[in-house]
Amino acid sequence: MGTGEVARYLGRYGSGRIAMTRLKTAVATVVVLAAALVTGAAGVAEAGRGHAPKPTIVLVHGAFADSSGWNGVVGRLTRDGYPVVAAANPLRGVASDAAQLTALLDSITGPIVLVGHSYG
Repeated sequence: MGTGEVARYLGRYGSGRIAMTRLKTAVATVVVLAAALVTGAAGVAEAGRGHAPKPTIVLVHGAFADSSGWNGVVGRLTRDGYPVVAAANPLRGVASDAAQLTALLDSITGPIVLVGHSYG
């Protein structure tokens, strides 16, 4: 979502915590659909060899937030059987934050769906 789309979304659904909850729910829905497509495609490629693993969903919060903001999304994805990591973004600068996220992603085996929320 671009800045203009977010502004239109907030204008349509209100501002503040409720709008952010709705926005996060919308993002979570897109993530689940994207993950389903990824797993579906992987499942076709892996036909005859059992079930393909579900991708690990990595959620990265933006500025002025922390990883607990993803708690509702984490609960939904976990209930649907997805491995989920709500990364703690230190917000120390783009290079530093990118290095920490890269190290986290490198530690995960298998497919990954990376979801980021506004950096600021």
